[in-house]
Amino acid sequence: MTYAKAGVSIDAGDELVRRIGRIASRTKRSGVLAGVGGFSALFDLKGPGYRHPVLVSSTDGVGTKLKVAVMMKKHDTVGIDLVAMGVNDIITQGAEPLFFLDYLVCGKLDVDVAEMVVRGIAAGCRQAGCVLIGGETAEHPGDFSNGEYDLAGFVVGVIERKRVLNPESIVPGDVLIGLPSSGLHSNGYSLARKVLLEVGGLKLRQQVPELGRSLGEELLEPTRIYAKIVRGLFAKYPIKGAAHITGGGIPGNLPRILPEGRRAWINRVSWPVPAVFDLIQKIGRVSQDEMDRTFNNGLGMILVVGKQHVDGVTSLLKKMRERHFMIGEIKKGRRGVTFVS
Repeated sequence: MTYAKAGVSIDAGDELVRRIGRIASRTKRSGVLAGVGGFSALFDLKGPGYRHPVLVSSTDGVGTKLKVAVMMKKHDTVGIDLVAMGVNDIITQGAEPLFFLDYLVCGKLDVDVAEMVVRGIAAGCRQAGCVLIGGETAEHPGDFSNGEYDLAGFVVGVIERKRVLNPESIVPGDVLIGLPSSGLHSNGYSLARKVLLEVGGLKLRQQVPELGRSLGEELLEPTRIYAKIVRGLFAKYPIKGAAHITGGGIPGNLPRILPEGRRAWINRVSWPVPAVFDLIQKIGRVSQDEMDRTFNNGLGMILVVGKQHVDGVTSLLKKMRERHFMIGEIKKGRRGVTFVS
């Protein structure tokens, strides 16, 4: 009896580590002292511009979007989703992403599939400007159906202490600016799959006229990474708040950055809603309230900006060629969100 006969291949794991080392090296940035291959990674925080550095961290996964990747046999983009979910959280403070670690667990390791996943993670790290500094791969025979796996990611960033956002600075009259999502991102896939595949009877490789491409292509569209955009804005203007619109939608995420006594009023018709959300709502007869608290509905990040800086922020966004929408404002009231149309 051997470990391999019990379902765990040490040789496959070693081969994957060799491949990961080559892929991770393409994400290298200053500060890395030791990365993939050791028992731990080392990162030197000393750098220009930080007198009182504060570490900012987040962890997340990709959820059941992975089931779509397995069904489509396309694994080179879910790694981008993994990076995006963590990085988009820490940049809401204006933090600079420094390094990223991943955890991949499966029933039986397929080195080629795992390599594609890691290539996606590296691509996400390059978009975010951070380094893939380490990770872990584990085989759990019997815990996963054939070909399935799960992912978790961990990101660490840094911000100067005096630049940490103060929610109390948000006052009535502040303006809400929305940055568009690329679609579902990585949330609500259990409902989306139930509606589109089971109730609607659609096939992943089926061309859907409303989407202009196949359903599988739409569902695997990677989550946008807003790091360069948001950090560029934070560097030039005193952004008062930034909310990553992830699981829970706008009602579940925007209030997290608001102080007591402040309420967000949002105009529903101020931004275009991607067709995939309309398709889900129509086929599943999903209520608007359920859509609001499950999906991002077309906005992946919402910024809170003082009136005096709105022109400057929107001008910079135009220079970046970044679409943006004036979606509402802050008013007095119980902390939360009110939608108007």
